[in-house]
Amino acid sequence: ELLEPWIDLKYPGIVLFLIGISGNFYHHFLLSKLRTKGSKDYKVPKRGLFELVICPHYLFEILGFLGISLISQTLYSFSTTLGTALYLMGRSYAAKRWYISKFEDFPKE
Repeated sequence: ELLEPWIDLKYPGIVLFLIGISGNFYHHFLLSKLRTKGSKDYKVPKRGLFELVICPHYLFEILGFLGISLISQTLYSFSTTLGTALYLMGRSYAAKRWYISKFEDFPKE
């Protein structure tokens, strides 16, 4: 039998999940608008949180997973969130290295 959590984080978790899924969708929408029809060239994203974070869609995905963890409050969900966060942080680092290698004017910081 599982014990009930000391603090009910269901509602903050729902809010965080909705913020995460909405932000993820919005930034994927911005990415989809970068290329014109038939174009194969890459462009550096500028709108949304792309000025502050290399991959804001990854950030919001992590927030969505954190929301799920707060809703369920289980070791399994927190482990999944931690694994997902570490994976997406690595992907974001690789994306930064790729941007720096492909675009001379891409900021190093």
